[in-house]
Formats: sequence, C-alpha cells, structure tokens
Amino acid sequence: MEQSKETINSIKEKIIRNLDLSKHMSDEEIRDLIDGEILRHRKSLLLSPKERIQLSRDIFYNIRRYGILQELLQDSQITEIMVNGTEPVFVEKKGKLIQLSIRFESQEMLKQVIQQMVSEANRVVNEAAPIVDVRLKDGSRVNVVLSPVAINGPILTIRRFPEEAITMQQLIAMNSVSKEIALFLQKQVEAGKNILVCGGTGCGKTTFLNVLSGFIPEEERVITIEDSAELQLHNKPNLVRLETRNANVEGCREITIRDLLKTSLRMRPDRIIVGEVRGKEAVDMLQSVNVGHSAMTTVHANSVRDVISRLETMVLMGMELPISAIRRQIASGFDLMIHLGRLKDGSRRLLEIASPQLTDENGEILIKSLYRLQIAEESMEGRIMGRWVKENEISDDELPNYKKRNGNSIN
Repeated sequence: MEQSKETINSIKEKIIRNLDLSKHMSDEEIRDLIDGEILRHRKSLLLSPKERIQLSRDIFYNIRRYGILQELLQDSQITEIMVNGTEPVFVEKKGKLIQLSIRFESQEMLKQVIQQMVSEANRVVNEAAPIVDVRLKDGSRVNVVLSPVAINGPILTIRRFPEEAITMQQLIAMNSVSKEIALFLQKQVEAGKNILVCGGTGCGKTTFLNVLSGFIPEEERVITIEDSAELQLHNKPNLVRLETRNANVEGCREITIRDLLKTSLRMRPDRIIVGEVRGKEAVDMLQSVNVGHSAMTTVHANSVRDVISRLETMVLMGMELPISAIRRQIASGFDLMIHLGRLKDGSRRLLEIASPQLTDENGEILIKSLYRLQIAEESMEGRIMGRWVKENEISDDELPNYKKRNGNSIN
C-alpha cells in the first residue's frame, strides 16, 4: 500500500521531535537513532526497503545537512539552485534551466535550512535584516531574501562552483575561447596588463578571471579582494586573500571592497585581483591602476562599450569628477577589456577583446576591438557555431618589461 506524502511527512516530523539531539553525536549515531525510530514505526510505514533508505536519508539531511537540497549540492553538474518559497525548486544544469518535482513542504522547513547555512558562516538573517550573502564550506555562494522583502516566501539562491578550478585548456575544449586567444591572453597577463572582464549575470566572469589568474608568475605577491571568496588560485606562494564583512548586531562595523582596496595598496602588491567592482570602490580601483599597480577585475556590463558608462556612474557614486577626467583614467588604467556572453544554446563564450584608447582632449574613448566572435550558424542540435576573428593587434613593444614565466605555455 502506497503511503500518502502527508503520512510520511507527519511521521518524519515525529521522528525528528523524538530524537535526543541535546548531546553531541556523530553522524553514525544520528543515523542509528533515525533507523531505530523508522523500525518502531514500521507498522504504520508500509514502505519498501528502498523507500525506507530514502526516508532515513531525508531525515538525516534535515538534521545534519540541508534537507532536500543536499543531493542537489552533491551533483557536480548543477551550477545554480533556485528556491522560491514552497514552489518547485529550479536548477541550472549544463547551461539549461530545469524545474524539478521536489519542493519544501513548508516555509518553516526552508527557513530552518536557511538559518543553518547562515549560522555556519557566522551571519544573521531575519525580518530586521532580510537580505544576506554567505559562502558555504564548499565555496558555494548563497543569497537569501526573506519577508517582508520577499513576497512569495523565503528566496534562496545558491551559485555553485566546480571543486577543481577550470583551466584554459578546458575552456578551449568547450569552445569558449580559441587557442590563439588563450595564448594572447597568457602573454598579456604575464606582462602585467590591467584587465577588466565584463558580461551579464551567469556568463562566467569569475571563472574566467580565475583562469587568467593562473597565468600570473609564481614569484609575484598576489592580493585577492572579494565579497565572498570564490577565486581558486593555485601555485601562488605569496597569496593574500581578503573578504568583505557585513556589519552585525555584535557591533562589528562593515568592511567594504573599498576598505580592502585601500589597505591592499599598503601590502606591497605585485598584482591586485578584485572579484567584482559594483559601486564606489570604482574610484579606488581606477586610482590603483593609474599609479602603477597591476590589477584584474570584473564588472557587470552588456558590452565593452557599456563598461565605460558603467564605470563613470560608479565613480560618480564615490567622488565628483569631470567625465573627461574619469574617461582618461579608464583609458590609461585598463589595457584590455574582455566581454563574455551566454548564448541562447546555454554556452558561455568570449565575445570580444578590446582596448580602450583616448581620441582627444575631451576624453572621448575609442574602443579598439582586437578579437571578436562572429556567429556563423546554428547546428542541427541547436549548438551555435562561430569563429573568432582578429580585427586589430597590439605590438609586443607595448608590453611592460615583466619577467616572463617559463614552462606554462598552452599546448
């Protein structure tokens, strides 16, 4: 006889209430207690052995993990998890948005999972402070929005990252970039060029920034600055990782990207990597790249041309400056602007590489396109085909006299 979902949930809640969790217990002890309770309810639970195992797993995840989200978090192919209250859960898998059949049975169960995630990161979220961003132990980025801001229940969005950092070779294999462009970018990073990566949400800006960071010579002192630490830099012996902090009820003041940028300049950096510039910190970012520091960062923008106006707006949020002065700093500060995009087939591609250049005293900026993706056609399987075309060049004579790293060329 098939059990109704209401009966199973009722017994599940009863089992959780009856478990003695007042003392510290190992995962195995918790599992033994759950299995014992399920056996005691075997007469009312007419379940197959497979269904009993699933029930035991669900209860354990509710107690020690993240409930129905746990199995999703263990699926390496899922890059995004979206929970809209008690509606069905959505995930992004292999670039496609998929609606699942699972959902949280109540807002209370969802809130319990949210509070567990938030407390593990030593953060607080409630009606007084209904928005929070945290990072899980596995590096996943979590955004939470509660009522009264969220109308249709608690909203939980989890951005997941691969356990192993993606390499440039993998991007080439996925046709996200060409080998010629990869070699070009490697040369620019090793030379200390200031690089800005732009694109929309979910186009792979952080991943691409991480890939570029892999080309930084090992002897350099690298400082990363992020809202939530996501970059996975390896083989960097002199690495300093900085992360912002929200103000909390204990009286700790907020520490912003701008604060970290200012202090990083006193830490003798060879290279500064800012996860994302989205506000007043654009002032400090431009100042740092205009006084000799090598830096890389990302900005939300729809094209390399839109980056200019985005940076202008963000600078004006932090300081009153003439537009012509801001543009001069942008053009002289950043050597390369890389635009990434997410095409309708779900693939993430490099769309353009450009160099900003001043054209006259009024501060007008010419965007010199170096490489651009030309869309050719769509395959029978719906895959978008295209090729990268070189439109202009940068001479090797323009590169600073940086010591080139050996033994790390792309083959």
